[in-house]
Amino acid sequence: MKTKAILGKKIGMTQIFGKDGNVTGVTVIEAGPCEIIQVKDINKEGYSAVQLGFGEKKENKTKKSILGHFKKAKVNPKRTLKEIRVDQHEKFEVGEKITVDIFEAGEYVDVTGKSIGKGFQGGMKRWHWSGGPKTHGSMSHRSPGSIGASASPSRVLKGHHLPGHMGYDTVTVQNVEVIKVDKEHNLILLKGQVPGKRNNLLVLKRAIKKPHKKEKPKTEEQPQQKEKQKKAPKKG
Repeated sequence: MKTKAILGKKIGMTQIFGKDGNVTGVTVIEAGPCEIIQVKDINKEGYSAVQLGFGEKKENKTKKSILGHFKKAKVNPKRTLKEIRVDQHEKFEVGEKITVDIFEAGEYVDVTGKSIGKGFQGGMKRWHWSGGPKTHGSMSHRSPGSIGASASPSRVLKGHHLPGHMGYDTVTVQNVEVIKVDKEHNLILLKGQVPGKRNNLLVLKRAIKKPHKKEKPKTEEQPQQKEKQKKAPKKG
């Protein structure tokens, strides 16, 4: 399918050795298997999308309102539901399984997840301020200082960098290389780091900006090359 997407859970980071002996830091992600719970059509809902379910959940711990949604699709209750936009010309079926083998080593993916929350932070940590004077009796080492704008417009302008909540934002890292795919254990190894902490929900999609390798069509050998091969003397 053109739209390659799967839900996963961040397991942690490790390192692997390549054939040349170089060490590569990788993130291990448990991706899928996911099941299609619902298919949304552009004629009915106004847009084309599929709803993916990931992670098993006990039926007695599932709310009755959402339990009927799973029974309609004839699938077991899932812990996580996520919509993925797809092309309107692609065809999907409810109950269809999506496994990690939709990706292969050497491909590039875009990874979306929630960054690690850091709570309430000051401006120096949040916005990388250099800070105020640290000597000669200064009392404003890490404070924001003056933030006003005089009599006009006599207010604090929107977007001004101030202390506040930091982290836990939706972050997308683009063009992450796939190092290895383990279909047996539903694992995918990505080069470098991805957003979030352990057990963080991630959405893996086929990279948009990175060019993908196209298979070259097999061309028949030219007749001149075939004649040279026939005329070549046999060794021994």
